[in-house]
Amino acid sequence: MIRTMRLRALVSVSMALWLAACAGERVSPDAAQQPAAQTVPLVIAHRGGTGDAPENTLVAIRAALANHADAIWLTVQLSRDGVPVLYRPADLSTLTDAHGPVASMTAAQLARVNAGWQYEAQGAWPYRKAPVGIPTLAEALAAIPVDIPVILDMKALPAAPQAAAVARVLDEADAWQRVLLYSTEAAYQQAFAAFPRARVFESRDATRGRLATVALAHVCEAAPPAGTWTAFEWRRALDLSERFTLGEAHSKVADAQLWSQPAVACFRTHPDVHIVAIAVNSAPDYHAAACAGVDAVLADSPRQMTPVRDALRRGYRCP
Repeated sequence: MIRTMRLRALVSVSMALWLAACAGERVSPDAAQQPAAQTVPLVIAHRGGTGDAPENTLVAIRAALANHADAIWLTVQLSRDGVPVLYRPADLSTLTDAHGPVASMTAAQLARVNAGWQYEAQGAWPYRKAPVGIPTLAEALAAIPVDIPVILDMKALPAAPQAAAVARVLDEADAWQRVLLYSTEAAYQQAFAAFPRARVFESRDATRGRLATVALAHVCEAAPPAGTWTAFEWRRALDLSERFTLGEAHSKVADAQLWSQPAVACFRTHPDVHIVAIAVNSAPDYHAAACAGVDAVLADSPRQMTPVRDALRRGYRCP
């Protein structure tokens, strides 16, 4: 109850202040040991918690809430009739019992598609006999308490029609204050610029370039301005390219980690910069992200990761 009251009070001011306050929670110091974890990162349910239930469904959202996720990350595309719905892959056959792009069906038709068709748990497909439809963004926002922040990941192009459709839903739900907007496509930063209330993550290119410069050149260049939201994977496969007179060469790095304490310090050159580490799905990675000082982690399974968060709140020493 105390947690719920505190979150509601803070979100009523702004989600940015809420995240800064909650993510900056300190672990009690102990001078006789190694330094305490710098932050207790919030746990954001990736696609509602794709590891715990069929992703981007109301079932996943309810599971994430039951597992005490701090925020919900959802993926948005447009239906044939221009309704923002929750689905990630390019083709419905990837996750459902239907075929074709999301834009080939109306929102009403998508509601009858079984979004849990391909979801496997312990060698079984539990949702083949208990189908779950593809929900609209409006339905998802109605199912999420107003004290739980929501991050919307834009997955379809062109950007302008989807941005306008999402804006209409946020207007109708009075949800701008609790929503942040993300996309790997820079076109969405431009599309949402037409909506003054939109809060959009900086472009992925800007984040990646700054992280690479810190990691490889040990230099902080073009730190993000105050108030920026930024996100990038905690670990990711990278392909390094080198150009020279007679051609170019590539070196693959299977498990590169670009976030570090120096990287976080660079990003925080200016105040109120918020950092989300994507794909943090183990206790060691969560602990490392906490010691690096990130604000939040994007996790596939809140059921597994929130106990790690809660244990760290009771005290953790950085190695």
